[in-house]
Amino acid sequence: MTTDPLPRSAAKQAKYLESDRLGTIEVPPPGNLQELAKALEETMETGYCGPVRETCARLAAEAAEFYRVHPPAIRVLAARPLRVREGGWATELFGDYHPDTKVIRIWMRTAVRKQVTSYGTLLSTLCHEFCHHLDFERFGFTGSPHTRGFYERTAVLYHHMRGTPLKQLCWRKAPGGRYRIDWVRTVSRSAAPPRLDSKISR
Repeated sequence: MTTDPLPRSAAKQAKYLESDRLGTIEVPPPGNLQELAKALEETMETGYCGPVRETCARLAAEAAEFYRVHPPAIRVLAARPLRVREGGWATELFGDYHPDTKVIRIWMRTAVRKQVTSYGTLLSTLCHEFCHHLDFERFGFTGSPHTRGFYERTAVLYHHMRGTPLKQLCWRKAPGGRYRIDWVRTVSRSAAPPRLDSKISR
């Protein structure tokens, strides 16, 4: 995962840097979210979009209540769209968020083989898109850029829902003023606090 480049306009830069500095968020007490996340894993075994959508919607509504934002609408679709780019390489779209309609879309099957994606991938996608929702609805991060802070907040929410230890993300510089997650260093680290201790509470 790679961050977006720093915007050119001063106003957008300010919001970008504010998002980048916010490396963690408050999370609710263990309980309902983790139970619903476990139910999602079980529901995915059916292979049907309807039950998965209902469970994702309950998860999003539970999280939205804690963060005091309107719950986003959830759509769970079948096979991921495959985008073939010049040069022959292709990418799959895992999910997206539309701030105007407050709709999260998630695709639950792989693009080529049409197989149900892994539980971890689908839950991670839901957390990613929900954090975009929070950026617009709670934090006021215009455009909801993919900053280091954004990815770190997503990781906090994901590991909290799944009940797994949080590892501090390690970053290395990439061309164009971007940052890329160094997965080798990240995976080798034991559980650690977020990069920054700034957070927005209830």
